[in-house]
Amino acid sequence: MNSIDFISKTFKQLSKEELYQILQLRAEVFVVEQNCPYQDLDNLDFDSYHLCGYLHEELVAYSRVIKPGLKYSGTSISRVITKSSVRNFGAGKALMEESINECRKHWGQEDIFISAQERLKNFYNDIGFKINSHSYLEDGITHIEMKFNMKNIK
Repeated sequence: MNSIDFISKTFKQLSKEELYQILQLRAEVFVVEQNCPYQDLDNLDFDSYHLCGYLHEELVAYSRVIKPGLKYSGTSISRVITKSSVRNFGAGKALMEESINECRKHWGQEDIFISAQERLKNFYNDIGFKINSHSYLEDGITHIEMKFNMKNIK
């Protein structure tokens, strides 16, 4: 697989076409593939950075990087998605590494929080996230809060 090109934009910088592609991918993975109808539009998109990963001009990876204080006391990464065609080729790890770099670029040493699907805890743990809560249900799927301590990065 070729490498994914990542671009980060604020909500206002996104074109209508880019926003459509993002919402389409979020619906494709979270609603259709995972069979989880939920309220995706939660008003956090406006004040977040949108990290888009492209392979041959196709959106194949995405995450939303949320500033401190909006969702958690620190910064947050959410709506982490890779298209099924690029899974198991390192796309998810590359996306998370880029997302962590975005957090550091904008907010320095702020800790990063995620609400992770519990089935993915080993994936996030391998990247450096540690479990920070008991399991809980979110949109009918078991999740756990995880924390990445930015002070561990040199």
